[in-house]
Amino acid sequence: MRQDPHGEPCRAAYLAGMVSVVSGSDQQETERDQVPSWSPRWYLWDGGFLALGRSQGVIPPHAHHAIQIALGLDGAAGIKGARGEWRRGRGIIVRPNVVHSFDGHGVTGAMLFVDPESTEGLWLRASLRDEITIVPDARLDPCVSELKTFYERPFEAMEIGALIRHCVQSLSASAPPARRLDPRVTRVLKQIRESEDLRVSLESAAASAFLSPSRFAHLFKHQVGLPFRRYILWRKLTRAMLAIGRERTIAAAAHAADFADAAHLTRTFYQMFGIPPSVMMRGEFFEVKPPFELPQAK
Repeated sequence: MRQDPHGEPCRAAYLAGMVSVVSGSDQQETERDQVPSWSPRWYLWDGGFLALGRSQGVIPPHAHHAIQIALGLDGAAGIKGARGEWRRGRGIIVRPNVVHSFDGHGVTGAMLFVDPESTEGLWLRASLRDEITIVPDARLDPCVSELKTFYERPFEAMEIGALIRHCVQSLSASAPPARRLDPRVTRVLKQIRESEDLRVSLESAAASAFLSPSRFAHLFKHQVGLPFRRYILWRKLTRAMLAIGRERTIAAAAHAADFADAAHLTRTFYQMFGIPPSVMMRGEFFEVKPPFELPQAK
């Protein structure tokens, strides 16, 4: 993996983790044959990424735990929820765990995945009233202009972490929320972040929160929006993205992120991102310091 010039090298089914949001083997095979054309620059960290490049083709229905921000640098992309029609916009924000499809329409753009439990993620999430938001063009200008500079002349641009935070904060319409995560949940999230192998059991997490497993499971899902084991799978997937950049093989990435095998990683990738991991391997990789922090646990 290369070093960054600015840093160091249907919804209920998704939430339950029982079935893929893309159902039917024939449909999956058809969609796998229609892989979108995308070879971006990937700026990766443990828990998210910024991807910059031209995207062509439709990404089929999928859902993931990140807040997804899609910004067109030279045009409008398309978005579609689980129900309803396609919509176009230069700025699109999708709330966590929302099933959606995406069409790049050949636009050069930025795709940013924000950790919804981070300080900035909580702020942005408090600004979102709908599952999918089309951002007014006027609100996009401060972020898009800086992204264009970074994309075209990176050494003249803001440092990558500052740029990412600038974009998230400029898109957050309200004041920072007064309500924070329960400090017991924040403490467990920090332990998960710091875990080398992500083999964190519900029982051990509950013990850290001084709760029974059943009470902690209820609290965690209420606060985070995902069952605990599903959240661990999500963190394994984001860890696998880093490993793909480092290892450049699906099998090695699956092993590094504690998936059962390459097939398990590929299935999870389809379910949460709507694309095979091989699409990601077409790009250019930079590993950067995580731009977001968890709120301080009291």
